[in-house]
Amino acid sequence: MSEDISQLPPQIQQRLLRLQQLQQTLQGVMAQKQQLSLQLNETENASSELEKLADDAVVYKSIGALLVKAEKAKVAAELTERKELLKMRVDVLVKQEERLRTQVKDLQDKLQQDLRPVSGSP
Repeated sequence: MSEDISQLPPQIQQRLLRLQQLQQTLQGVMAQKQQLSLQLNETENASSELEKLADDAVVYKSIGALLVKAEKAKVAAELTERKELLKMRVDVLVKQEERLRTQVKDLQDKLQQDLRPVSGSP
């Protein structure tokens, strides 16, 4: 396949490389978004479980490998703050993903137009 690519005009070669870079970046963004979405889901679940507890319930929070006794209100505030931060980061990644998808599609369309005359020749 690399022999086929080297026979293409330099402009098309550059577009193909750019397309590969964009696709790799898109995959990375999608992986980050998935990871943050899982963290957000876990945080929301923890928050909803915490709400079910009585105000005077004994609560522990994880700090590294330790579980430390903490006040329910403080843990709830920390979880709320974490949820907001995660939502914001996921929103940023969603916008970045949309932008990258648009760039990939535009570049694919340009490459298809560039390659039409080439594919018609013997």
